[in-house]
Amino acid sequence: MTTTSEDTPVRRGGVRAEERALAPDLARGIMLLLIVLSNTAFHLWAARRGPSGWQPADGSWLDHAVQFTMIIVLDLRVYPLFAFLFGYGMMQLFLRQTAAGNSERGAARILRRRSLWLIVIGLLHSTLLMAGDIVGYYGVLSLVLGLVFLRRSERALKRWICVGAVLMVFFAAQPVVAALLRGELGTLGDAGAEPGFLAYAAQEGNWLTAAGTRLETGLFVTFLASALALVGGGYVVFLLGFWAARRRVLEEPGRHRTLLRRTALIGITVGWLGALPAALAHVGALDVPADAQSEEGALTLLRDVTGNAAGLGYVAAVALFVHWWSSRRASAGSGASGRAGGGTSAGVDAGAGVEVGVGATVVTAVSAVGKRSLSCYLAHSLLFAPVLAAWGLGLGEHLSSWTMALFAVGVWLVTVAGAYALERAGRRGPAEAVLRRLMYGARGKTG
Repeated sequence: MTTTSEDTPVRRGGVRAEERALAPDLARGIMLLLIVLSNTAFHLWAARRGPSGWQPADGSWLDHAVQFTMIIVLDLRVYPLFAFLFGYGMMQLFLRQTAAGNSERGAARILRRRSLWLIVIGLLHSTLLMAGDIVGYYGVLSLVLGLVFLRRSERALKRWICVGAVLMVFFAAQPVVAALLRGELGTLGDAGAEPGFLAYAAQEGNWLTAAGTRLETGLFVTFLASALALVGGGYVVFLLGFWAARRRVLEEPGRHRTLLRRTALIGITVGWLGALPAALAHVGALDVPADAQSEEGALTLLRDVTGNAAGLGYVAAVALFVHWWSSRRASAGSGASGRAGGGTSAGVDAGAGVEVGVGATVVTAVSAVGKRSLSCYLAHSLLFAPVLAAWGLGLGEHLSSWTMALFAVGVWLVTVAGAYALERAGRRGPAEAVLRRLMYGARGKTG
């Protein structure tokens, strides 16, 4: 039995299988599909770009349909989902450590170690394969926010969430209001600026040259963008993850159905409506000045702010699905027990069993991806970059938006198959195993 003393704080390894909740893992698994789809644009390095500098502007009607959908559903909407789940998981880990008898300082020390290693992993990932890495970025955010907020009261969390929301709206609205007062709203932004996809260096034929560009981009995203997020209120979704984890919102979605329903309905509606003008302008259905569509234009600022609402709405929708799914399986189980005495058609029973069995396999496989989210995220780049980039096989030159989306879904399905195989074998993802060892030492192998 583990004993405690003031001199020797209790320590435990990471989360055990029986402690995991379905909703966060399923949300992470779905999130990785959304991330791999949202990252397709910069791999289309030979495509003609529109004023936004991100989504291609050419292609067939099917390509435009995919571009329209991505602007509405994915662009600037997936990373708030990631931020919430990152903050949620971080608070979960902290609470498990303290519940096991570790001191708050000891638990915070483990999380600091985790954050520092995530920064290292993120910079290596961005330099070697994918400049748009977000692991290092969230490593910095988790390092700073963990130091400041992990041990703060719920009242303090709520206060700083409100402060962050005000700051985020202020910094987004300030240039828009200033341009509006000058009568120059349509000229806010710069459509002639260097397209953002060039920072990812997928178009560079030399790997070393591309790696240099990726390192510059990785350093910018990891350190400067994270600092701007901390100053400008971009941390608010992260802290909402802290708050929700303390309330066990995703572990116990049935107790929070009203909150989740409102968040899903309002969040997704606001997020999609906020992106609608940009999507319509991109496909030529709305006449908007090119500057307004650029990366610093009014439409992009609107998409950015409302994207946070969409990300939260996605999390809430997954939690509601998990509640429905769990209730359905529980009902099916009790119904099967009742039918054991006879009286129900065998054909109906068999059909229901197949339906539940297939659904259970899909849910298990996608949540297995969520349990191994770091490994699967890195695997995306291993399957994407060498095949699509100009320094590799260069396939990105020959794909369009819709064929690239199919390729992305295929890559995600490969990681689903791999994660499911590891789940059945009872093994962690390779990146999770390494990070666990770095966080906990030898204890991480068995904890």
